[in-house]
Amino acid sequence: MNIANLLTSFRIICIPLLVFFFYLPVTWGQTTAALIFAVVGWTDWFDGWVARKFDMQSPLGEFLDPVADKLMVAASLVLLVEQHATIWIAAPALVIISREITVSALREWMAEYGERSAIKVVFIAKVKTLMQLSAIFFLLLAGGEPEVTSILEHSWLYIWGYIFLYVAVGLTLWSMYIYMKVTWPLLVSAKFEKQPESSEN
Repeated sequence: MNIANLLTSFRIICIPLLVFFFYLPVTWGQTTAALIFAVVGWTDWFDGWVARKFDMQSPLGEFLDPVADKLMVAASLVLLVEQHATIWIAAPALVIISREITVSALREWMAEYGERSAIKVVFIAKVKTLMQLSAIFFLLLAGGEPEVTSILEHSWLYIWGYIFLYVAVGLTLWSMYIYMKVTWPLLVSAKFEKQPESSEN
């Protein structure tokens, strides 16, 4: 357990803290939740930099890093869907979470056949992550706004949250297409016809 892995573990520990402050019945509760999310997002970059700079990369870190990211994003999206209860947030959240599950399963499946390198992270995926984190931060910071007759009557935080969210959805689908385009020949290749032994979950 090195500094980089401790920082990654810290991100996971912050998830219940974010949920706690999100539901805390005080005016500053959700603002605190948004700030926690921002700190976690910054730590995501910092722990990766520490691991590379000081040669602290490890199998544990490679496992925990994407897990921490996906848990925080999924938890935050579920909170936002529950708070706003609108298809305009529920649909993008469903797309984002579904994509993460699909790509994770694809990576695990390909790794079993020694082809994990075929689905390396692409630049579009990194931009997608930035847009995704920005959207969640702005929507958390905006809080639960009352019903309005026009989207323009919402605060600028809410509007920018929506803009970043839908940009993230577009990039999510784009990066998913790139991954599938690269891996599809491997998935349908005769080399992969023999399936590994399945186990009951």
